Amino acid sequence: MGTIWSGERVLTSDDIQRRARQAATGFESLAIAPGDGVAIYLRNDYAFFEATLGASTLGAYPVAVNWHYTPTEANYLLEDADVKALVIHADLLAPIRDAIPAGVAVLAVPVPPEIQRAYGLSDAQCQVPQGVLNWETWREGFPDTERPPSPMPSTIIYTSGTTGRPKGVRRPTATPEQAAVRDRMLTQSYGFTDYPGRGQEITTAIVGPIYQSAPNAHALFCFRQGANIVVMPRFDPEALLQQIQDRRITHLNMVPIMFNRLLKLPEAVRAAYDLSSLRFVAHAAAPVSPPIKHAMIEWWGPVINEYYGSTEMGNVTFCTAEEWLTHPGTVGRPMPGAEVRVIDDAGNNLPPREIGEVIGRMQGGSDFTYQNDDEKRRRMEKQGLVTPGDIGYFDEDGYLYLCDRANDMIISGGVNIYPAEIEAELHKMPEVADCAVFGIPDEEFGEAICAFIQPQPGLTLSESDLRTWLRQQVAGYKMPRVWEFVADLPREDSGKIFKRKLREPYWENAGRNI
Repeated sequence: MGTIWSGERVLTSDDIQRRARQAATGFESLAIAPGDGVAIYLRNDYAFFEATLGASTLGAYPVAVNWHYTPTEANYLLEDADVKALVIHADLLAPIRDAIPAGVAVLAVPVPPEIQRAYGLSDAQCQVPQGVLNWETWREGFPDTERPPSPMPSTIIYTSGTTGRPKGVRRPTATPEQAAVRDRMLTQSYGFTDYPGRGQEITTAIVGPIYQSAPNAHALFCFRQGANIVVMPRFDPEALLQQIQDRRITHLNMVPIMFNRLLKLPEAVRAAYDLSSLRFVAHAAAPVSPPIKHAMIEWWGPVINEYYGSTEMGNVTFCTAEEWLTHPGTVGRPMPGAEVRVIDDAGNNLPPREIGEVIGRMQGGSDFTYQNDDEKRRRMEKQGLVTPGDIGYFDEDGYLYLCDRANDMIISGGVNIYPAEIEAELHKMPEVADCAVFGIPDEEFGEAICAFIQPQPGLTLSESDLRTWLRQQVAGYKMPRVWEFVADLPREDSGKIFKRKLREPYWENAGRNI
């Protein structure tokens, strides 16, 4: 039985399971059935576990929602996922209330003190509005009904789509054999290999937003293994050091932007905390600068491990600190059970050091499709494997290196962003003749969003004009940080914008290609 901390609040994993069973009974009273969707529109909180596990217990799909969405984005996702209920923090309800589809049951979660402090919310914002069901009192109104163990469906995670709309990655309920494959993959990814059946000896912190794929998988896996969990309302570098020291944290799952922010702390602050409890720190989701990783290994010791994968194909490679130091820049070698290839345009496997498209998957795991878009799923398939859109190569020792992306996806601070979505909204602005959006190197975030704008002839546009327009259309994290104005955009013979010509000047001195 693990202990779960959130701010000053303390629960056990048994407490959470009891609450989840109550939630399952409550969802059943709302006529939620196996295969239905329950939207989880929450920051990091106990309720995230309660609602996720409660929905899964019924065979319903938890649908993790990025709470930064605009009303338009939220409406699309709620409609696309065909959700029957929405569990949402009280302060997040008002901005999207009019975007909630008719017939969706709304359950508002009172904002706890630690989240209120972290986000600077007023007391009024934290209260459940009149006329809206209060998650806590609603849930407590249902009995703690023991249910027979049953396979649980995975969380539906929405990833940004190249067509400008995010797509939900949905997997069927895993068979026992498929679940075993998944658990072996996560056991290695999150450092549980040396702790068989001893999850209670591990203490971890949830430092990323649980609506994202990797933090979601990490949080739920650690919970199932009986680990002790510190639920952080948001990432704060010094607060994390404090938690490592106070809770004797052993395991973490992070993204490189967190390393950057930790290293920016004053030396005196960094030296003030006892970090000797750390045993395994995993990172993924974004490129990491070799000097940054070297600095983290020097500071925290050889506990920094890396895995590579995607929401669609799973985690497929792994690399210890020792391996990385002898093969700097690698994302590791294929995990047991994973098949990873680098192929040319004709589908032929390429020899070491030859650059091509990376394809892979964890063999024997459950397959996936995209919510309401099986055709897109078929396009992801190559030779029975999944293409995440990355370009790379193997070295002679079988270590994989990434050097570019076949598609235009930007990974900024561990968040996937597709330029097509931003471009589509900019094209709606009458003053914009054309535009190109792409990622450029950023020391802190890995990549930043850059937008080249070609105004209509005879018109002038300012950055302020574009920000004002775009702010109403997309979430704030999708806002370009760099704006460039040009009379004409470079084009290929086909007329397609030649993005590589725009990108290259930004990347030529970056020491890496993505």
